[in-house]
Amino acid sequence: MSIARPVDRYFASYSGDHVNHTNQAIHVFAVPAILWSVIAMLWCIPPLLPWFQHGIWAAFAMFGTWAYYNRLSRPLGIGMLIIFFVFGCICRLLEDRLGIQMLLYIAIGVFVVAWIAQFIGHKIEGRRPSFLTDLTYLLIGPIWVLSKLFRQFGWRY
Repeated sequence: MSIARPVDRYFASYSGDHVNHTNQAIHVFAVPAILWSVIAMLWCIPPLLPWFQHGIWAAFAMFGTWAYYNRLSRPLGIGMLIIFFVFGCICRLLEDRLGIQMLLYIAIGVFVVAWIAQFIGHKIEGRRPSFLTDLTYLLIGPIWVLSKLFRQFGWRY
């Protein structure tokens, strides 16, 4: 009898709701876009203490999420750490170049467009999004997409 790791059980359930190839393709682009947009919106929340900068709330959220991912799978945790670093750098760059208000507007726009794409994908799939069953799947989506990349390269997770 094989007892699957929690990450494998999450992926099996999540994959069951994402069988259609078009829906999967939409998720490959929309899930990272949603993740970045949430990080960017958190980035825009003003810090409560004067010695912190914009981005502190995003950093706290990324750290907590990374800790969860790292517990599920160390290789995927490392992959997400790299992604979080890149997304943080993008937020910082956009804040420096365009200002915090424009970063917020861009993040909201990306968030809305990506969620519309997600719901179109699920309409095509004919199934409800997984997170409507369990909110944990909002966290599983990004590592599920990353696991697809790992599998393409033959990397174990």
